[in-house]
Amino acid sequence: MIRLQNLGKSFRVPGGEKIVALDICASFPSGRSVALLGRNGAGKSTLLQMIAGTARPDRGRVITRGSVSFPVGFAGSFHNDLTGAQNCRFIARIYGVDTDEMVAFVEETAELGLHFRMPLRSYSSGMRARLAFAASMAISFDTYLVDEITAVGDAAFREKSAALFRDRLKEAGAIVVSHSMNQLREICDCGAVLERGRLEFFDDLNAAIACHERNML
Repeated sequence: MIRLQNLGKSFRVPGGEKIVALDICASFPSGRSVALLGRNGAGKSTLLQMIAGTARPDRGRVITRGSVSFPVGFAGSFHNDLTGAQNCRFIARIYGVDTDEMVAFVEETAELGLHFRMPLRSYSSGMRARLAFAASMAISFDTYLVDEITAVGDAAFREKSAALFRDRLKEAGAIVVSHSMNQLREICDCGAVLERGRLEFFDDLNAAIACHERNML
């Protein structure tokens, strides 16, 4: 279970303020796959980062029960001077998993070749996303936070990523951001819509998608 308690977050932007969360009080149920919907710039990625603990809210708090992943596809917490393998060892120590097993899993899953043992600063954005995806899948979390991860790589890698993620969801929940409604319908069973700093949860995924589509008109 993930609960947002009076969560507030905004940014100063040229000409005004961008509001991500406006005193949000909401819960994401355990074991469910939630589609997080919202227009471009609504703050979905920032909300995921606050849930993960990699971004601070201005006020309020995020209460979690069980383990929560860092945002899948987000490599902002990686160190640019370390290799992909070294970053994996660092993450393994933080989460208390076997370092050798994690390195072996990520090396096979991410398909980075020789780059896996090169500094992260040499990676393209797609390579960083592959590394972050594989690193998160290497750890058994209760809730996975996903931000468009299966959009990276060629068709074969996207299918491999989707299959691996579906396997993880057999025993875990997720909060998923994607611009593909078909993809969300495949892996999610409920939804939440972020609009102008407000978050509304829908037990029915199609109702969430319909609300989002009305907002886009």
